[in-house]
Amino acid sequence: MITDEEYIVEIEKMLNQGLALARLNNIPVFVSGACPKDKLQIKITHINKNYLTAEIVKIIESSPYRVKPECAFHNICGSCDWLHISYEEQLNQKRIIIDETLKKIAGNNVQVQNVIPSPKIKEYRCKIQLPVSQTKVSSRILSGYYKKNTHELINIKYCPMQPQIINEINEYIKTEAQKLGITAYSEKSHKGLLRHIVYRISSDLNQILIIFVINSNNIDKKLTALSKSIIEKFPVVSGVCANLNEQKTNVIMSNNTKNIIGTDYYIEKLSEVNYKISANSFFQVNPLCAELIFNKVKELILSKITNPTILDAYSGVSSFGIWLSSIASNVVCIEEVKSASEDARANVKLNNIKNIEIINGDAEVEFDKLIKKGIKFDISITDPPRKGCSLNSINNLIRITEKYIIYVSCNVSTLARDMKILNENGFKTIYIQPVDMFPNTYHVETIVMLERVQKEAFL
Repeated sequence: MITDEEYIVEIEKMLNQGLALARLNNIPVFVSGACPKDKLQIKITHINKNYLTAEIVKIIESSPYRVKPECAFHNICGSCDWLHISYEEQLNQKRIIIDETLKKIAGNNVQVQNVIPSPKIKEYRCKIQLPVSQTKVSSRILSGYYKKNTHELINIKYCPMQPQIINEINEYIKTEAQKLGITAYSEKSHKGLLRHIVYRISSDLNQILIIFVINSNNIDKKLTALSKSIIEKFPVVSGVCANLNEQKTNVIMSNNTKNIIGTDYYIEKLSEVNYKISANSFFQVNPLCAELIFNKVKELILSKITNPTILDAYSGVSSFGIWLSSIASNVVCIEEVKSASEDARANVKLNNIKNIEIINGDAEVEFDKLIKKGIKFDISITDPPRKGCSLNSINNLIRITEKYIIYVSCNVSTLARDMKILNENGFKTIYIQPVDMFPNTYHVETIVMLERVQKEAFL
């Protein structure tokens, strides 16, 4: 086999990074844009030692799971990899991916539950980060998403995954920014003001916080004028902020955010719980799905233990801690980001909760402090970033947890890696529940409950 040769294949299944799997002479072939049960004519684009990559030349026989994507940019945009797959099959494929990954890496033999579907599969994204650029000739401001595997911007007027009001506001911002002479940032020259437009939206769509990420240490009059006009045009916008980021980096936001007009936060209300969320604070991108996760974790705890002591690690604005405080004797929340810890303290007061302690600090450092004090917890909940927990954090979780660890993950590969360590050091996996936080993408959230089966950790 050589590159540019064409073959006929049938797609077996989807893979963790959004590609589909076929085989040629028992060699794995990774195909972009395919669907399980598609019969395809493909062209080999790259030959590796253990696998091939290919692109679709022609769909010979369309899969029964293939649907027409609602978005015109589906084939070029790098965001919604699975919009061409029926939602039911998306859920099925995600369960298979989790099951196979956990078996392969962690040696898991616990049944993976069916994926809990998202309450909304369109307009569900309540955090949106749009890069900005500008045309050379007309100075037209553009924003949208990057083409797959590039930094080439696609100017998007309508995205079905974000609330329609955001599409409207974003078009207004681009037009008004150009009128005001606001320039867009260039990665090559490191010149231009506006780098990203970030939207934070409450799930009831009643509050929108806009953050302009700018290549400056100052907020100029043009940006202030734009912000004022947004508030006047769209009363649903509760505030506009500027995030000052002059660094030559791919990191979207710095830690330096200043308010321009209105509030510098919004309130997310889920059931009877209120969360104050500031510009730099993490909260789940799909709040309605987050509520399902919070309730599932509460259900798991109630099925095993009464009135536990709970550690909420990587706690953000204390989303889990506050939700679980009513069934706990006390909760300790640890969060590294200062603004998130400040929001957490405000949320404790906002919800009139008396049994939560908020600690701002690096999880590893704070775990060490708890161990030295001899403090242990009945249950530890960890919801780390995509890179998972560090080995030291895992070791410390094992030391300070008496009965159960609940691990919530958005990356099944790092989850499997960390599960393996926990399984080898005193904790047995007893329940696995995926939740579809990210419809129409390959991403999925997974809740794993582990029970201590050894009194001491052997690390």
